Amino acid sequence: MITSSSKSNLLKDATPLQDFDPAWKEPLAGKRCRAVRAAAERVRQRFAIGPRVVSVRTIDQATLPYPTKYAFSATAFSPAPYVTLTHRCVLVQFMQKGTVKNLLFNPTDVVASRRAPYFARLIERFRRFEPLLSKRFDSVTEKLASFGLSNRDIDYVAFDHFHTQDLRGLLGTRRKGSEARAPLYPNAVLLAPKNEWDDWDDLHPLQTAFFVRDGKEDVREERVAFLDGDLSLGDGVLLLRTPGHTCGNQTLFLNTDNGVWGISENGTCADNWSPLESKIKGLATACRRQDLDLVLNSNTPESSANQYASMMLERTIVDRVARAPAFVQMFSSSEVTPSVLAPGLRPTVIHGEITSGQIVKPELRAVPRADELRV
Repeated sequence: MITSSSKSNLLKDATPLQDFDPAWKEPLAGKRCRAVRAAAERVRQRFAIGPRVVSVRTIDQATLPYPTKYAFSATAFSPAPYVTLTHRCVLVQFMQKGTVKNLLFNPTDVVASRRAPYFARLIERFRRFEPLLSKRFDSVTEKLASFGLSNRDIDYVAFDHFHTQDLRGLLGTRRKGSEARAPLYPNAVLLAPKNEWDDWDDLHPLQTAFFVRDGKEDVREERVAFLDGDLSLGDGVLLLRTPGHTCGNQTLFLNTDNGVWGISENGTCADNWSPLESKIKGLATACRRQDLDLVLNSNTPESSANQYASMMLERTIVDRVARAPAFVQMFSSSEVTPSVLAPGLRPTVIHGEITSGQIVKPELRAVPRADELRV
């Protein structure tokens, strides 16, 4: 559901979903995992045959080193202590009550995100090698311009979770001891899980290293829609809670011309969702030994049972990869990318991007009603 009645009108055209409510309330972890999977099967049956999004484009933002033991939950047999991740934002256009809407998923403030304690220390450690390890790309603003869009055209912004995020530039801030900041996306509504928003104020020790502590300080909350459940945002777009990696973790599902995709950071590449078919040395063996079907992105392990259930949900809803049917169309928002940092450690399937449909320019966003087309 959408919480906070004062802000509920921000999502008046979206539809809450209750399919997963009983499953997530199940107290026993094993039964909860099975119930979540069963609910996901029912949701997929409806979603996969429903309307599709208008268009999807991925936007590369940055590369960064990341511990191999986290990326593959210590199952990959490799001497390389780090892999390279490529972090990406996704632009989605979809129909909502007859109008094309623009959603940005994971538009990270790359510079500000470096202040998260864990990555600040990592960057300092690799400072001498940063030109080799870290690659910068065009800004999201520049990429939007190349699509014929501007920051003012963005209707919604969401993140799969708030690790490394600094929202002050995105939402803007109020004057309170420092200069106020204008919002980067002045017309956008932030879709924020209420529990993680509140958790940010008093983090568990296992989470503190990955949050920018003051990343939401003084932000303009009047453009925040707080979520407490699952949401159908419009045609071909679901935003479902997938707790575990963080308490408010959420996954974006898209019904596209290329089938159903999911986007999250519960895994760091396609192999995490299909480890028994992986060619990464160690993954398949470790999973067979432990009777596991999934490998977690495990830098925050306090809710691993829920994260496993969430990954099962993701794998159930999305489609299979056409060129490699043993793998599923789960797109890691920060995907392991082959690099000199980890020679020989290459994902079996690399997605790289999602491209679907034709981008609609702002002047064409409103779709005429049938009676308006009559002569």
